[in-house]
Order: sequence, then structure tokens, then C-alpha cells
Amino acid sequence: MVITKDKVVSLTYELRIGSFEGEVLEKVNEQNPLIFLFGSGNLLPKFEEQIDGFKVKDKFEFDLTPDNAYGVINENAIVDVPVSAFEMNGEIDQSILKIGNTIPMRDNSGNRLNGVVKEIGNENVKMDFNHPLAGGHLFFKGEVTEVRDATEEELSQGHIHAECGCSSEGNCEDKSNDGCNSNGCGC
Repeated sequence: MVITKDKVVSLTYELRIGSFEGEVLEKVNEQNPLIFLFGSGNLLPKFEEQIDGFKVKDKFEFDLTPDNAYGVINENAIVDVPVSAFEMNGEIDQSILKIGNTIPMRDNSGNRLNGVVKEIGNENVKMDFNHPLAGGHLFFKGEVTEVRDATEEELSQGHIHAECGCSSEGNCEDKSNDGCNSNGCGC
């Protein structure tokens, strides 16, 4: 069976940044593979394009430029937030307000977003709301481990059902290390 739209795909991969020999950002193995509904919009379009038509045991190796991955760094997404925004009961929570910490926040419309603390001043905190991989040239190397037909339920809901790991949309008993992010996938 080959990878086409509406197939459930399992794969292992290693993600590096900068080059095929660069820093390893993520390694997905056979014990906890990436499992997803192909063509449902849950992964980067150019990632899916690279493996379209592959079958079990096919190996892949490709790179995605920032334009085809998470975009270039948007300077407008680096903003000064008033220190008062970090007050709880009239006091600044010093345990979270540290350089390098990622803090979940909401914009003026109530949308959830994560910001990384870049600088802390007396009046403002410089926060970076770019995707953590924005500006990164990504290098993937891996193998397709399974391809199957999606169930009617998976097709109607636009994602797969599994016991744990990235494919479960984060519905594990132990969510502390399930490999999921906000959209349910590691990619």
C-alpha cells in the first residue's frame, strides 16, 4: 500500500537543524512512531509532499527551508509585554519570569500562544512569539513503517486514534512525555 490522501501513515525519523549532520532536535523511533492521517493538514505540507507515494520500508532524506517549514523569523512577533502582565495577586511570579522560559499566554482576541522570555526590564519583558523552529533549515531522515486505510471515524474527525504518542492528540494517561505539541504532532 502506498501513501496517498486519507491513509494512516507511521514513520520513524530524525530531525536535525542546519544540516544533515547538525544538532538533533527530535528522534522518533519504532516504539513511539509518528502516526498521522495523510493529507488532513496536520503536518507541514512540504513534509507530506516529500513522502507522497512512498510505501512501507521506503527511506527518506530531505530538507525544508524556513519558507517551507515554520517560516522566517517575524520581527513583529518579538514584542515588549508590560511586567504587570505577569502579576498574580499583586505580585510578579519570579518562578516563571526567567530568560529562556516559555510562557503560555493569550493575545487580545483570546487566542493561545507561547512566548519565550528574551529580556527582562523594569517596565517590560521582551517576548518572542515566533514558532520555536522559525528561521530553521530542517533536515529529516527516516523510514515509513506502516501504511493503512483510515477508519470512517478517523476520516470524519480528521485525525487518527491510537493508544498513546503523537498520534493520540495528547490523550495519554501520562502526558508528561508523549511527544505531542499543540497540534498533536511532532512535526
